[in-house]
Amino acid sequence: MPETRRLAIIGYGKMGRMIEQVAPEYGFTVALKLDEFNNANFEGVTAENFHGIDVAIDFSIPAAVRRNVEGVAALGVNIVVGTTGWLEHLGAIESVVEANGIGLVWSPNYSVGVNAFFRLVREAARLLESQPAYGAWAWEIHHSTKKDAPSGTLLKLVDEMKRAGYTHAIDVSSSRAGAHPGTHEIGFDSSADTITLRHTARSREGFARGALQAAQWLVGKKGFYEFGDILFG
Repeated sequence: MPETRRLAIIGYGKMGRMIEQVAPEYGFTVALKLDEFNNANFEGVTAENFHGIDVAIDFSIPAAVRRNVEGVAALGVNIVVGTTGWLEHLGAIESVVEANGIGLVWSPNYSVGVNAFFRLVREAARLLESQPAYGAWAWEIHHSTKKDAPSGTLLKLVDEMKRAGYTHAIDVSSSRAGAHPGTHEIGFDSSADTITLRHTARSREGFARGALQAAQWLVGKKGFYEFGDILFG
């Protein structure tokens, strides 16, 4: 029987609870849960708490990500970062990972479908770069309590377009309403026609399963990885 791995969840909100619910399917038992009540000032990131932890998953808040990663890395524990809105610290966090010899996986979105969507959008942008008749837009909608806007996923989609060589203007917009788990849309429009690429999440479960897939892969590894590279190379 495969060995059960010990998982720490940092940020025990809706995503944290979903991860806890499906973690056993990925060979994990949740051994530690940190939230605003026991980690408000990072006091929960201790050697005692993380003793025997195989990997941590962070779904906290943007302002806490850097400190959480620094603390966990100093303890020699690998970490999956699912929180968005912290990419200004990406270079610093990569340096922390390297200096401490741990493994980290990050992504603005842990849906397998969204990571395939990134590549579809990149290819569409590459094909239409040479067609000045087409203008482009990028739009997303999420629930009213989402902290960042535009979403990290939308910013990643726009970055994928630019990396593909797309130099035309891209109109970027966001909406926040109700309990919507997330829709992302990229469109190209000309006087002749419209091309619309859209991904719609039905629930948070896909994000939780992707993060656990990343955690499962990360056990025992070192280095700085993006989830899409794990999935598709």
